[in-house]
Amino acid sequence: MSNPEFAIETRALTKRFGDVVANDSVCLKVRAGTVHGIVGENGAGKSTLLKMLFGFYQPDEGEVVVDRTAHTFADPSAAMKTGIGMVHQHFMLVEPFTVLDNIILGAEGSAKLEDARATARGALAALERQFGFNLPLDTVVEELPVGVKQRVEILKALYRGAEILVLDEPTAVLTPQESEQLFALVRQLRAEGKTVLFVTHKLHEIMAVTDDVTVMRAGKIVAERKTAETSTGELAELMVGAKVAREKTREAHGERVIRLSLKNVSANNDQGVRALKAVSLDVHDGEVLGVAGVAGNGQTELMEVITGLRQVAAGSVEFDNVVIASPDVATNPITLRRMGMAHVAEDRLKTGVVESFSAEDNAMLGYQREPDFSHRGILKLKALAETAKRYFESQDVRPRNPKLAISSFSGGNQQKLVIAREIARDPQLMIIGQPTRGVDIGAVTKIHDQITELRNAGKALLVVSADLDELLAISDRIAVMCEGELVGIVAVEDADEKTLGLMMAGEKRRAS
Repeated sequence: MSNPEFAIETRALTKRFGDVVANDSVCLKVRAGTVHGIVGENGAGKSTLLKMLFGFYQPDEGEVVVDRTAHTFADPSAAMKTGIGMVHQHFMLVEPFTVLDNIILGAEGSAKLEDARATARGALAALERQFGFNLPLDTVVEELPVGVKQRVEILKALYRGAEILVLDEPTAVLTPQESEQLFALVRQLRAEGKTVLFVTHKLHEIMAVTDDVTVMRAGKIVAERKTAETSTGELAELMVGAKVAREKTREAHGERVIRLSLKNVSANNDQGVRALKAVSLDVHDGEVLGVAGVAGNGQTELMEVITGLRQVAAGSVEFDNVVIASPDVATNPITLRRMGMAHVAEDRLKTGVVESFSAEDNAMLGYQREPDFSHRGILKLKALAETAKRYFESQDVRPRNPKLAISSFSGGNQQKLVIAREIARDPQLMIIGQPTRGVDIGAVTKIHDQITELRNAGKALLVVSADLDELLAISDRIAVMCEGELVGIVAVEDADEKTLGLMMAGEKRRAS
């Protein structure tokens, strides 16, 4: 490459999906040899922009400029030929293959695999020395920790000649310690002259690792800042288009009653493998117990055994001193709801909504047998319509049309409706998975406030989240899981990202 001022630009890049304009004349300029952040609410157009930069989508108008040459990439391979590499949030690795075979896959350069491997080893050794990698090239990828898999993806892009690296939500599945290692690598890439696009919803990461930041809203670029000349507060306000309210404070409680108790609970996953291992914990009235851990370490199975969606293999679950789950007892979700339990599923589309139903029908889902919605098996349509309208207004669900299919709404708006539906029943116990995943930053505060209000009213809440900042903001205690085991429970005043990160990696901690 020559040495232009901008490594990559977009000129009036526009992409439409039917009547929706996902990107509206986006003009982005990324200085060569810098780390450039891109932030915006869910639905702001970030993903569409990235997909056009990497050839997954083709623009309806405009062009991408790399090294002073205009392009409209027909596919990702065309983008890679210009020096663009992308590391996706969900890694694109073949798990049963070795690190080496994943790196050369599709770029072998020889009909003989052994020759291709030998040639690649020499090139990779040079790259590892240059950037400080130390990867086990002959290890099968499925045996590696998440952070190492991500480094494999980055090395794979560099091996293919990437001068511009696009990192899409790169810390979403990392522990804090792994995130710090990633930041160090990003700084090293910059020092070696690479250009990095760093896309994240975590504003403190933007402040920690970027040189410049672009803010997107409603498909447009609304602001560009030098990172050193802005703040998380200003960026949040630019993303939302208004000031973001401060969250409510947690009120003190006296002696609290145990509402939910797990005693040495074990459970298998869908493949019959033990995914939950002798977990014991209590959740009290007037408490938010947060649950942290890298995805896939038993949090899903934990919520499922509590909410009646998965059989317990050993141990017992008690709700209000009644055994609701054990190897000999299984309580269905309808009964649990009537006992006073509510559940906000971590996977909305799997267990939280029915995509083919209208938003109005989803507003009663799980409660359709209750007297306020039906009589002798006949739905009360007027009551249902009034309830859906009330939920839409209280949660600011958009567009304001409950008759539309729930699939027509963004993930964040689907989540608002689900939360409204569950808290409307005044539950004594709430099990909440990923409460603000995909939710706009302005609505995050509202959801956190609702959780805090329930907690202040004496309700018991168990909240599983991949966002440590979220757990630190709303929890009274935080339980940490690793490989299906409860590593420990810490009071929030004794917790920080470093402590929690070490626990997420398996370091034991006494309960508090």
